[in-house]
Amino acid sequence: MISLFKKYLDKLKYVVLLIVFLVFIQSTLELFLPNIMAGIIDNGIVKKDMGFIKLEALRILIIISIALSVSGTAAFLASKVAIKFGQNVRRAVFTKVQTFSAKEFDKFGVASLVTRTTNDITQIQTTTLFILRMMILGPMTIISGLIIATYTDFKLSMILYVSIPILILFVVFIGFKTIRRFSEIQFRLDKVNLISRENLTGIRVIRAFNKQKYEEKRFDNANRNLTDFTIRTYKIFASLMPFMMLVFYLNSVAVLWFGSKRISTGNFMVGDLIAFIQYSNQIMVALITFFMLFGMIPKAISSAKRINQVLNTEVSINDLKEVKEIDKNQKASLKFKNVSLSYNDSNEYDVENIDFECKAGETVAIIGGTGSGKSTILNLISRFYDVSSGEIIFNGLNIKDITQKELREQIGYVPQKSVLFSGTIRSNLCYGKENVTDEELMEALKIAQAYEFVTNLESGLDSPVAQGGTNFSGGQKQRLSIARALVRKASIYLFDDSFSALDFKTDAKLRAALKEKITDAIIIIVGQRVSSIMNADKILVLDNGKVVGMGTHRELLQNCEVYQEIAKSQLSEEELA
Repeated sequence: MISLFKKYLDKLKYVVLLIVFLVFIQSTLELFLPNIMAGIIDNGIVKKDMGFIKLEALRILIIISIALSVSGTAAFLASKVAIKFGQNVRRAVFTKVQTFSAKEFDKFGVASLVTRTTNDITQIQTTTLFILRMMILGPMTIISGLIIATYTDFKLSMILYVSIPILILFVVFIGFKTIRRFSEIQFRLDKVNLISRENLTGIRVIRAFNKQKYEEKRFDNANRNLTDFTIRTYKIFASLMPFMMLVFYLNSVAVLWFGSKRISTGNFMVGDLIAFIQYSNQIMVALITFFMLFGMIPKAISSAKRINQVLNTEVSINDLKEVKEIDKNQKASLKFKNVSLSYNDSNEYDVENIDFECKAGETVAIIGGTGSGKSTILNLISRFYDVSSGEIIFNGLNIKDITQKELREQIGYVPQKSVLFSGTIRSNLCYGKENVTDEELMEALKIAQAYEFVTNLESGLDSPVAQGGTNFSGGQKQRLSIARALVRKASIYLFDDSFSALDFKTDAKLRAALKEKITDAIIIIVGQRVSSIMNADKILVLDNGKVVGMGTHRELLQNCEVYQEIAKSQLSEEELA
């Protein structure tokens, strides 16, 4: 947590210093009041001097007015600093997450990253606000009050020197006992968020299978685990307040008891006792408030650790310090040289010894069983993962020698699951390339076979897109995703099973349009349907992460057993012939 303060409060350090100064003034002014009250009792009330009482009352009003204005200013600045601090940390976490490769996303999980970006940062922001206000005011009041109380009566102040250490020891004990428990609470909260997210995104599947009761039970179990553990943790905290109040009242009784005895011996004035009681109460109240806020520290420390885990994560895919630039006038070419990848960095490869080459104007298709590594190849081209061994060469350059930004600018990517962002059709189509004309957008829609349904919409290109594109069918979303990639005018187009929601007629038209219009780029299609990839210039057949066949449709029907099995399961004898 201290590291976060050092890094993200550095630009606000002068404002923080001003807050400390204002809080110091507030604390000092409040400590004047008991002495003034003592003077009113001893010199005003006892001597029946109304003029003195009025003058001192005026002094109290002036001091309180100044203290209130100073306190208000400090509170405003503290709120501003805390909000700005939260903003800076939130931006840093979001920016860091943007640099994550798919490997880091797999490590943390989306639900956990959402919790860290929202709940954890809010916890630290709230704690920062109270630190700047009460956790600075508390120690100042305690230290200054102890000095004045000791000066007022050294023997009586010994009561405070006994009660304060007892409180400190108990609070520190409670704090150490709960820090780890708050980390566990955050972990269990991640689990609740994960189940909530899965339920919200998969609500149709849940209802289709009538699994509402099952999901309710699963959520209740996770929610109960969080609730029960949180209650057990706060039971420990519950002992804090009664103990502090016990010490507070025992301290007050002891001051009154021993103070009264000193008055009876003539060694102490009534006004001095009243002042000492006020100083004692101010110290104890400040101490109790400070320690109650101290209860927020374990939560904040837990949240800070989780945030630092994100910020300190070493990203597995980074650009080199000295990078090379792609020759954009050169025709696109792509080559895999003995490429292998292990997702968990073990000796067992998920794809192994992938070796093929393609150039502009060619269409390369990849087919194989589930889990054979088809999408992995596209992920490697986009550098969502880095190869474990081998090289991927684009336009004569190893893709590791190119910046990720420049590499991905050359790619038009259509994911397996169509992703549309809330906004309009236009804003989605322009996502990969700004300053695009309507003619270019319409051309992309025509190739993607989306022109007709978009132009039939009342607002056309400016028709709204709901979150996740829920106001469009699966096929419409897929065609819009394809059009978005085409708008980019890329050197490589990657279609990750992107025709699966299309009917055979639309699929055939789209492939024909791609063949006709995209003549200066590489097209790589991952497909499950033989009919979608049979006209490709080159087909790679994968099985258990290895290339078991490569060639045209006709060639593979003759010499690749795996391809023969796939083709026979989908095509009629007439089509095979």
